[in-house]
Formats: sequence, C-alpha cells, structure tokens
Amino acid sequence: MSNPLIEFHPLPPFSSIRVEHIEEAVGQLMERNKAAIETLLDGVTAPSWDNTLQPIEDLEDDLERCWAPVSHLNGVMNSEALREAYNRCLPMLSEYSTWMGQNRPLYEAYQQVADSPEYAQLTTAQRKAIDNALRDFRLAGVALPPAQRLRYGEIRKRLSELGSKFSENVLDATRAWSREATAEELTGLPPTALASARQAAEQVGKEGYLLTLDFPSVQPVLTYCDNAPLREEVYTANATRASDQGPGKGQWDNSNLITEILDLRLELAQLLGFDSYAALSLATKMAESPQQVIDFLQQLAARAHPQACKEWQELCDFARSEHGVDALQAWDVAYYAEKLKQARYQVSQEEIRPYLPVDRVLGGLFELVQRLYQLEVVEVSDFDSYHPDVRLFELRRDGSAVARFYLDLYARADKRGGAWMADCRVRRRRDGELQLPVAFLVCNFTAPVGDAPSLLTEQELTTLFHEFGHGLHHMLTEQEVAAVSGINGVAWDAVELPSQFLENWCYEPEALAFITGHHETGEPLPQALLDKMLAAKNFQSAMFMVRQLEFGLFDFRLHQQWSADSPLSVQGLLDEVRSEVAVVIPPAFNRFQHSFSHIFAGGYAAGYYSYLWAEVLSADAYSRFEDEGIFNPQTGADFRDKILAMGGSIDAMDMFVDFRGREPDPEALLRHCGIAA
Repeated sequence: MSNPLIEFHPLPPFSSIRVEHIEEAVGQLMERNKAAIETLLDGVTAPSWDNTLQPIEDLEDDLERCWAPVSHLNGVMNSEALREAYNRCLPMLSEYSTWMGQNRPLYEAYQQVADSPEYAQLTTAQRKAIDNALRDFRLAGVALPPAQRLRYGEIRKRLSELGSKFSENVLDATRAWSREATAEELTGLPPTALASARQAAEQVGKEGYLLTLDFPSVQPVLTYCDNAPLREEVYTANATRASDQGPGKGQWDNSNLITEILDLRLELAQLLGFDSYAALSLATKMAESPQQVIDFLQQLAARAHPQACKEWQELCDFARSEHGVDALQAWDVAYYAEKLKQARYQVSQEEIRPYLPVDRVLGGLFELVQRLYQLEVVEVSDFDSYHPDVRLFELRRDGSAVARFYLDLYARADKRGGAWMADCRVRRRRDGELQLPVAFLVCNFTAPVGDAPSLLTEQELTTLFHEFGHGLHHMLTEQEVAAVSGINGVAWDAVELPSQFLENWCYEPEALAFITGHHETGEPLPQALLDKMLAAKNFQSAMFMVRQLEFGLFDFRLHQQWSADSPLSVQGLLDEVRSEVAVVIPPAFNRFQHSFSHIFAGGYAAGYYSYLWAEVLSADAYSRFEDEGIFNPQTGADFRDKILAMGGSIDAMDMFVDFRGREPDPEALLRHCGIAA
C-alpha cells in the first residue's frame, strides 16, 4: 500500500492522509534514517559537510516533512483516532531524538568537521549549524555515562507524553463545558457575539444560544454581558479548566501532571550539570543567566507596577461611583474596564469591528508586505485541503514564488485554541534544488455567520499581524541549511521579535487607511473613530504588562526554585508572585496554571519571559522606522536582510546590533506602552 506521508510532495496531500498511515510512516522513516546514518558513519573516514552532514540533513528533512502535517492535523482537526495515532508516535520520536542526540560516533563526526581545515571554508550558516549541533549533543547527554544516558532518554520520552496529555486535558475540559442561554440572559452582548452563539446552538441542534469555552465565546461574555451571575459562571468554568476546581473538577485534572513534569525537568537539568531547569533553558537563549532574567522582569515591574496600581484604582473608583459596585470581582474586571474605556474615549471594539472584515484586513496586510519588502501575496485556489475554511497563498518576488502559507482563521470544534505559526516545509537546498518554505498560520476568530463576513476585533487584528510576523520570519529566510533556516536556530527569547514588530502597523493611521474598510460601504476607519482608537491604545497598558510579568516571573521562578527535596507549592508560588506584581488578585478557586499550556505543553518552559524580552527588541527595532519613515523601503529592506533573511545563522544580539547600530534599549517599549518614565 502506498503511503502519502513517505512519498515526496511539494505540499502535504491532506486528502490522501489516513490515520493508519501515520505510525507506519513515522516508524519506517526512523528505522531507515538510523540504518542510513550508521552506514554513513561506518563508510566515511574523513567526515565532511558534503559526505556526512548534508546527507543526514536530507534524512532528517524527510522525517520532518512526514511529521509536520500530522502534528498540524492533530491541532486543527483533532479526533480520537488521530489523537491515538499521534500519541503512539510521540515516544517513538522522543526515542529517535535521544538516539540522535546521544550518538557518540555522530557527535565525533561533527567534531571532526569542526576541527578540520574545511570548517573555515564553510558558509556562516554551515558553521553555525555545526556549532549549534555540538552544543545540542552536549545538552542531549552525549557525554554522560551509559546509565545516565539511558535515564535521560526515559525522561525525555516521559516528558513528551506528559506534555501531550496536559494539552489533551485542556482541550477535553474546554470541549466538555457548554451552556444554553436565552436572549434575556445575554443582554449587553453585541450582535456579532449573539449571532455566533445562535450559530453554535444551531450546529448542535439546540434552540436559542449556546456558550462555550472557546475564546470567541468567552471574551464577549466577560466584556459585555450585563448578567453578572452568568459572567461568574463562564469565568469560573474557564478559570478552572483541567483542575481540581470548577464544574469539571477532577475529571481532567492536570495537578499531578504539573508536579511530575517539574520533577522530571529538574532531574533532566541536574543530569546535565545544571542546578535548575531555568539554567538549562538559558543554554539556547539570548539571556546569559537566571539572575539576568529575574532582574529584567523586576526592573520592568518597578516601572510598570505604580502605573498599574493607579489604573486599577481608577477602575475601582469608576465602578463604585458610576455603577454602585463596591468590590470588583475577577469576572467584573473586563466588563467595567470596557465601560470605563467607552466613557473615557467613546470607543468600543464593536464600533471598530465593522471596519475590520477579514478579507479587507488581509488585503491591507498583504499591501503592507508589498510596501515593506517588495513582495506580492497571491491566493492559490486549487490545492489539497483538510477543511473548507483553509486558504493557501503564495509569496512572490518579481513574479517568482519564494514561499507559501496555509491560513486557517476560524474557531471550530476539535481545533486547539489560541493562535500559532508552524513549519510545514523549511527552506533548504537539496540535490541542487531549492525547497521553498511553507508555513501553517492558525487563528481562532469568529467564523462568518450566514452571508455576513467575519469581523475582527482590534485584538484579533493584532493577533493576525503577530502570527503573520512569525510566518514572514519562516518564509523570508535566505538560509539554505535547515538547522538555521527561518526560525530554526533562533534564540527562543528573540523569536518573538518579528511577530511583535509587525503589530506596530495596526496603530499607524497611514497603514490603517488601507487595512480597514467598512464591510458594507468599503469606507476606511473614519478619522474621528481612528483618533479615539489611538487615544485608547494604551488604556490599562500597565495592567496588561504586570499580567505578563506575573506569567513570566511565575514560570521562571517555578523552574528556578523547584526542588526535589522540598517541592514548592505551585499555587503558593503563584500567589507569592501575584502579591508582588499583580493588581488584580483572582479568587482562590482560580487554577490558571492548569491550562498554562505555553509552559507545560509548549516550548515556553522557563521561557515565557521571552515575550517581554523580545518586545523590548521589537519596540526598539520599530523606533528606527519611526525615525526614518514607516514605509521607508531602505529601512524595510534592512529589516528583511539583517533580521528576517538571517534566520538563526548568526547570534540574535549580533543580528539586532547590525540592524539597529547598538544594543536594545527598553525605553522604546515603555514609551510605546505609554508607561511614564
């Protein structure tokens, strides 16, 4: 039987992929790769890039091309059968990764190339790939004694399983809760949210309206619904997902998983000679020490916290004086914040939404890419898809394709929440041919209802630009070595630079003139509404920053202070961090950490600080555009050539200094956020 996951296809043949293909393809490719690598190492006496490292990269790319669509489908079209096949592959892939990382002859082959005269003749990208590989061999335990190497592999395999189970518990807990509601209960909800809730009910054969824990359902209820008990009900269900509290308490509880994950991460770090997982995490990041990260976060907190306290007090005073509410509860904060914002600026998200229909915003985004980077974005109509909502686009320079991307914008059942960019194909050269990069771009916006288009909120607008920034980082690389192509090899705390950077144009009047357009008339955002939107841009920005600081400090301190002798109380540490930096203290039943997938099921463990770290980089990089012109073609070309094109081929700080002419300055971020000096 032919297997489409093993065959060579420029784009994934989604319609041909069956669940039964997955385990067979992954198993075959791993066994083939192992045998081929052993044959290579046995047959070569003087390893070189061409006779050893390049063929190994080819083998690795075959496995990645097989796994990328499987991993993607697991996130966007989750089913019981697919989940089971995916989970059966995770330990296999973990074992393979450990086999590669602890392969002593392979390590020695890389070291021989690094020590040979050839090394100096290699390209910058090739040398960087070798340097990173040697570092990663050491971080994979290649130098450990046999018993410790074995234990390392067991830990990695178990952590892979635990991360997947954590994510599944969050998805299952999210999916399990829903609430039928009447129009009377939903007073205050805008028409767009009501239409979505009605459509959600129709899709499951119910009358009236249906609320779920998908973000496009939760956010409007907490922001607009006049019914405080209903807000409390939705908040409670959302804030207790996958925990020992709330309506689903104990059913998908991640408590024990969190403890086991932290125990194993600490053991892994100590096996490799680090005193904490936080220290191990920084081995591949820009930040040089745990103390530097803590100092960075605390210095930002010192600047933001006083203003956040002032913003919080203003909100409490407003709720008391205008609405007679003496004590704001957690489920009241977004509701009264929106009322204060409207009172102060006479602008609401719902006024802006009609000017942000998806297709107009996409057209504006593509126009921006053309102006900044001289690239054309063209939709491809005929392609093999996995869902009717999915679209495919091509990036072209001078009429020739340089990259492609899939766009999957709307929330639906069996799709993981949030927004992300993932690799589908990486740019690299193989057998003389250039493989074009392909990205998956995924969001969870409100789907179109009937003939009405999907209308974005301001937050969804910035989310779209953010993920497209990641996509451009992947797609506009000029590297041809997979290990440093696109986002590969980029320090994790710099990887958010291009994504956060692109968000800046969402607040530039000159850009909004072509990004916005009323869905019925095509009229751009009126000047009066634009002025209000820009005036409100930094509304409660300090409160938002201390919330990010809360997440970052909790994550980093958790991984720095976790001890096998006296494990921390996870909740206790979170409470302690909140007492230091937060201004909104949630109720005791809140179990935010139980659905904190970024650090327990994603790549952000001891790295959530990266969002703020990279935001300093992005704000400072953008300040050069502010000085030289936001559509200055030379400045755009410099950002493309010195940041995006470089991928991971040089160190992130060197890359930034080359573009900016100096090291980053956090003042630009504080200024952009309207946080007083």
